[in-house]
Amino acid sequence: MEEIVWRPTDEYVKNANITRFMKKHDINTYDELIKRSTEDLEWFWDAVMKDLNIEWFEPYKKVLDTSKGIQWAKWFIGGKTNIVYNCVDRHAKSDKKDNIAIIWEDESGNTRKITYQTLYKEINKLANALKKLGVKKGDRVGIYMPMVPEIVVGFLAVIKIGGISVPVFSGFGAYALASRLDIASAKVLLTADGSMRRGKTVEIKKEVDKAIDTVSSLEHVVVYKHVGIDIPWNEGRDLWWEDIVSRESDECKSMVMDSEDYAMIIFSSGTTGKPKGTVHTHGGALAQITKELGYYFDVKEDDVFFWLTDIGWMMGPWMIIGVQSFGSTVVIFEGAPNYPEPGRLWELIEKHKITHLGISPTAIRLLMRYGDDWVKKHDLSSLRILGSTGEPWDPDSWNWFFEKIGGKKLPIINISGGTEIVGCFLSPLPITPLKPCTLRGPGLGMDIDVFDDDGRPVRGEMGHLVAKKPAPSMTRGFWNEPDRYLETYWSRWPNVWYHGDWAKIDEDGFWSLHGRSDDTIKVAGRRTGPAEIEAALIEHPAVSEAATIGVPDEIKGEDIVSFVVLQPEYSPNEELRKELKQQVVKIMGKTLKPKDIKFVTDLPKTRSAKIVRRVIKAKFLGEDVIDVSSIENPEAVEGIGNAV
Repeated sequence: MEEIVWRPTDEYVKNANITRFMKKHDINTYDELIKRSTEDLEWFWDAVMKDLNIEWFEPYKKVLDTSKGIQWAKWFIGGKTNIVYNCVDRHAKSDKKDNIAIIWEDESGNTRKITYQTLYKEINKLANALKKLGVKKGDRVGIYMPMVPEIVVGFLAVIKIGGISVPVFSGFGAYALASRLDIASAKVLLTADGSMRRGKTVEIKKEVDKAIDTVSSLEHVVVYKHVGIDIPWNEGRDLWWEDIVSRESDECKSMVMDSEDYAMIIFSSGTTGKPKGTVHTHGGALAQITKELGYYFDVKEDDVFFWLTDIGWMMGPWMIIGVQSFGSTVVIFEGAPNYPEPGRLWELIEKHKITHLGISPTAIRLLMRYGDDWVKKHDLSSLRILGSTGEPWDPDSWNWFFEKIGGKKLPIINISGGTEIVGCFLSPLPITPLKPCTLRGPGLGMDIDVFDDDGRPVRGEMGHLVAKKPAPSMTRGFWNEPDRYLETYWSRWPNVWYHGDWAKIDEDGFWSLHGRSDDTIKVAGRRTGPAEIEAALIEHPAVSEAATIGVPDEIKGEDIVSFVVLQPEYSPNEELRKELKQQVVKIMGKTLKPKDIKFVTDLPKTRSAKIVRRVIKAKFLGEDVIDVSSIENPEAVEGIGNAV
């Protein structure tokens, strides 16, 4: 059993936002907080609105309505608000107007800083321009842009006037972009001429033109001039961003929106089947996200918050909405964490005095390979809280992050939820002790459990993560696919949300996750998640990264093949291959001994540093690898085919 390695100092506890909330409601312990927040949802969410100062144009009459079933719960009934009013307008009209809303930096070190007052004006000008292009309440506007400040301007301008923002990952190719715009029936697309990535120009507009002939709903493409390259142009349809905003007023009132009005469609990554358009509301998304940034990450007005992400993933909108609801600073980084040198991320922290750093375990494993010296070159003392999400941790990587980046003094707020709830089912609090790799326990107001295959709660063994009550930010179906939504989340057990993650609760009540259940490998009747095998391999000093897949086996049903990236001082050989197999046996037992260990120089990853196992499996089994546009390093896919 893992031991507790971090305990909050008196200072953390005394100054935490969640401590204020607990004192206000006479709550004395963590267990009591979780119990009250999940047993009485209506009390809890109403108390959150008041404590975190979320403002309403008209107050809600009722917190929760499940009259159409738990699957179609509605929240903050009768309340009128707008995400953008809460995140920008009110700050721009207050003493926070000169607070820095956005710090942007590219991989060359060029920097821009934008105040709330300036952001407010830029949003208003684009909002007015979009209205002149015919964007009305409920219209969908796609956003396919590099990580520049204008991506925040565009995302929020659409929501301000009652439109629905549809952020799309800027690394996607034409096919992936077209499918998402087509599903959403987007009316306008916001994009850019191009961007820079690892010193090379990425021709974004050219990719747009390959995509949009199949999107019949699209009327206009608004292009932000970012890198100044020649681009294809369709007169009448294509418009320069600067041309349409330059003549507009910098005043525009945020539309009064019902709590249940849609604000954004965020697509799932689409690792299997057609992408799912998850739908999020003004009231629900604002409540959930502000709660998480306020209580889990303890964000305050003078904080500088950075998560290594893209706006096309859930964490982009989550960071923007959550941080800016407090009038704090968001850092937007247009670049790779290890380019032009391995210390790039640590340099960014020192330069901008970042207080919160969020990152995926895979990105940490990548940066670990370069050694500690790159970290030691930089002053990371501004950091107050570390964050992570996206996949399970292995102990070596978690401990490196905790010790080398946090100096054993900072909590790692390891969160997990998903695009479909634009938030977290699980999260520590900065006032709770931590064990390596765990997520501590349920999120506040999130009534979750771990079930066995028969739907019974289990403790001390792996089971299915479920939610027994609704949350404000749960998707309101999938866009135009209500039946698919019900089938995906609500069909396994009556009135229970089945999330598709393996989870475990230890004897001390600490929760951990063990990967997606659709990644499950079943060897001779014994079930395991790839993350467990990978964590076992990474404990070996020779292994930098690992990815594990299940392959068909006539006798066992499935068997295990692992792909390993070695540390620089090690070379592939048969003796090491045997040693690594035994490493897994030592930790996981003989049944789960890998059939084979394959050595590669790199693993296919998304730009947010997630390993793409589906692509690895398809390539290894000789199947068609359909869409690799989200992969940062496509050459690694070929490397799987040439693994030794």
